[in-house]
Parts: sequence; C-alpha cells; structure tokens
Amino acid sequence: MAQASKKTGKLSPKEINARFERADKKWQEGRTLLDLCYTYACPQRNLFDGAYEGGVQGAGKMNLVFDSTAISSLDRFANRIQANVFPPQGEWCRQEPGTDIPENQRERTGKVLEAYNKRMFAVMRSSNLDIAMGEFLHDLGIGTAHMVGQAGDAVNPVNYTAVPPYLVRFEEDEFGKPCNHYRKMKVKAELISTMWRGSTLGADLETAAKDKPFEEVDLLEATVRDRETGRYHYHVLYKEHEVFYKAKKYTNWLTARYSKLPGETMGRGPVISALPDIRTLNKVKELVLKNAALAVSGVWTGRDDGVLNPNNVKITPGTVIGVAANAGPQGPSLQALKSGADFNVAQLIVNDLVMSIKRILLDESLPPDTASARSATEIIERMKELAQNLGSAFGRLIDEVMIPLVEITMYVLDEAGVVDFPLRINGREVKVTPVAPLAMAQHLDEVETIVNYTMMMGQLFGPEGQVAVNESVAIDYVGDRLGVPLSIRRNATERGVKVEELQAQMAKAAAAMGKMDAATGGGAGQEALKAAAGAMPMAA
Repeated sequence: MAQASKKTGKLSPKEINARFERADKKWQEGRTLLDLCYTYACPQRNLFDGAYEGGVQGAGKMNLVFDSTAISSLDRFANRIQANVFPPQGEWCRQEPGTDIPENQRERTGKVLEAYNKRMFAVMRSSNLDIAMGEFLHDLGIGTAHMVGQAGDAVNPVNYTAVPPYLVRFEEDEFGKPCNHYRKMKVKAELISTMWRGSTLGADLETAAKDKPFEEVDLLEATVRDRETGRYHYHVLYKEHEVFYKAKKYTNWLTARYSKLPGETMGRGPVISALPDIRTLNKVKELVLKNAALAVSGVWTGRDDGVLNPNNVKITPGTVIGVAANAGPQGPSLQALKSGADFNVAQLIVNDLVMSIKRILLDESLPPDTASARSATEIIERMKELAQNLGSAFGRLIDEVMIPLVEITMYVLDEAGVVDFPLRINGREVKVTPVAPLAMAQHLDEVETIVNYTMMMGQLFGPEGQVAVNESVAIDYVGDRLGVPLSIRRNATERGVKVEELQAQMAKAAAAMGKMDAATGGGAGQEALKAAAGAMPMAA
C-alpha cells in the first residue's frame, strides 16, 4: 500500500491524519485570537464556543456582547466589498485571451470566451453564490475565509458553500498560496452513501447506518495536491478508514486572506486591527449599563438598631446592606448609598471608539449616503476612496477570490458537461479581468489619462501632436477598459471598411455639389452637401 501511494501520489489515511494534525497544531496557535474576534464582531458564525462539538443549535451567542458597533460595521464591510467587487446578479469579470493565444486568433477566441463568460454568470445568478459570498466576506473581514464550489443538480449546476474557518485546516504550497485543505464534517450515517456515490462504509459505519441512521458521525474531508503532477486527491475518512476517494484535476476549495504576516498561514483582517477598540468599547458599555442600574435601583444601607432587621427587609429592585451606623449619632435606620461613579465622560469615550472602529472596518461614507442624489463624479470618488482604503487587500481579492472562483466554476461546468472548456485559466491561455465597479473606477482613471494626453498633444504640438495617438489601437484599448463587449464592437478591419464607405459617400456628394454649383452658379451645392453629410451614419 505504501509503495502504491508513492507511485500514484495518493496518501494513506494514516498519512492524511498526520498532516491534518500538523495543520491543526499550527491553527491552534491563533485560536484564542479568532475566538475573541468572532465573539465580539461575528457571534452568529462563532463555533469556538463549543456549539459545534456540543451540537447545540439555536443557543444564544451574544451574552458577552454589550455593543453592536463591530457587528454592524462588519456587516457594512462585507456589503461594501460585495457591492463593489462582486455585485449580486452582476457580471464582475471578463474572460479574455491570454498571452499564449496567437494574435490572429485573439479576436475569435475573445468572442468564444465572451460566450463562456455569459454562460458562467447565468449559472452563478441562478445559484446561491450571492448568499455564500456574503457569509464568505464576513469571515474575510476577520482574516481568513473559505468557500467550496461543488457540482449541484440540473437546475443549479454549481453549489457554493462558505465554510466557517473553525472547521477548516489548510497548508500552503511553495509559493505561500493555500493548497491542501482538511475539513471536519458531521454527517448523518444514512446520508454518507448518498453524498458520496460508490463510497465504502466499512463495518463501523454500516452498523451505524443500520442501527442509528439519524446520528451524526465525524468525518474528515481532505483535498491534497500532488506536487509532481499538479492534480488533486480527494479523500473522505472515518478515523483510519477511507470512505471515498477520487482523483481530480482541480480543487474545489477557495481560501482567501485579507492580509498575511510572514510565517503565518492564517490571515489578519480589519477586525483583528480593531479588536482593542472593540473590546474597550464593549467594556465601557458594560460599565455604563451597570452604572445605569445603580442609578435606577440604588443600593441601600440599613442600621441594625433592633427596629429594622435588614435580613428580613427586601427593597426591590435595590439592595439593603446591613451596617452598624448611618452617620449619626448612628443616623437614620435606612438611607440610600451614594455611588461615586460619574460616567458623564463615558459618552465622549464611546464616540471616539465608535468612530475608530468604523474607520478601520471601512464603514464610512463621503458624503453621507442619506444626502441628495449622487453624481457620477461623487460615485467615482467613493470608489477611489474604497480602493485606497483596501490597498493591497484588493489585489488579494482578485488573486485569491475572483480568479479561483472563476476557475472552480468553469471546471465544475466542464465536468458536468454544461460547457466544453479545454483551456486553462492561468493568465497565458485565459486571463480574468475584473470589471466590477471598484475595478471600473480604476479603469476610468486610465481612460481619463488617455483623453488628457490626446488633448494636450493636439493643443501643444500642432499637427505632429494630433497624430501622436494610434486611433485604431486607442479605440480597442478604451473599449476594453470600459468593459464594452466584443460582440457589439467593430474590429479594425470592419472599421476600415466603414471609413472607406464614408469617404466614398463624401466624394460622391462633393462631385454632385460641383455639378450643382456649375449649373446654378451658387450655394445650392453647399446646402446639398450639408444635407448629405447630416444623413450619413456615424463612423464606428
């Protein structure tokens, strides 16, 4: 068995469990930090509190939360990223010919890829991608997010699942990219044969499926890359028994990190950066509530003078504390205990902390969204501001989310027979170009640069400056930057033909004008030329 594993690149169950334990040990180093982040910023997706192991569904997850600023700001963060990078029901990328496609085949290949792209987004729109992406981006705001794209049914060919980081362990390849993935799963014993056709249950699982079909069993799903061939080995294990195995040419896993430190596999997101402020704000709110309870109900002292027995007196909602004297001589039998707490300054602290958390989680607007109708310039400025705030994280969104997501979807569709996709999405055969609102804002800057350059050349350098730009190349470049589909654009050859037609029409009109002027001796020909020019179609 060991010899066969070496020849095929397939690992044995014992080897897979050993790799999972090593990955789990490294993951445990950051568990405490992740627990805090999910407790205060994303409690509804928090599995660190024992809910997964205990199987407690519907348990309260916000008992330690006294302020919802981090929760709402993380929601806002996920919504803004999704709206500007992966807009729901929209087309946020294009598949284009890569550098290895010959120049004489690029146009035809581009139109074929455009058809593939439309088919891909039609599948995405009918799937659950928009729902899974929202959950995925919540995890990304904390640092690390995982998604699985798997074959679905005839109605939804691809099914997407945002897997909580608590359930996933992963390793990196030699380039620091997420590679091997291990997922802990709880599955009802009776469903194993349905979920994995051709699975081998073994004696223990067969007994469980027969005697306790509704009880969940713990499985380990492993997707391991073969470094020699680049293919993947997909395993499902129950302890040391291999329930299912399949060799695959791609991985269904997508793992993204918002940012990453050297030597760490897990990512660090804005929630980790804001965690000190989040915890401080939560504690301040907790103390404010305790002070408010003291102010409303009060704490009382009662003198044990033989008349009042504090042990038998209950003043609700406050409390009576037995003392020997209440000032005096010995003072009244019962009086309120003054609190030294003064939380008038608390509101100032709260405002500063709230603003800091919102700023770190990109929960800011310029100007407020509730203002009057926004102009195109303002929308562009909003996009620029978001791009600046994201910084290098935007590059990771493209490299670790957008491109792998397109890869997974196209591979699943190809495997299901929905499309015939023989090319590889590697930048050389097929490249993925983002056309989401955030990317288009950057593309508009490039188009604006070309426009300014063309105008300046014509104004400053006369005839030579007017021909400084290659119009044919510029037309295609601007169309690409603006995301105009190839199917509605004329290529250079077609544009040349149209220009020749227009020139022929102009020459014919000029000849007719000359004859008319010769016959009438006046401006009738000029008027006819203007009318003919006005009736001509615009050049493409």
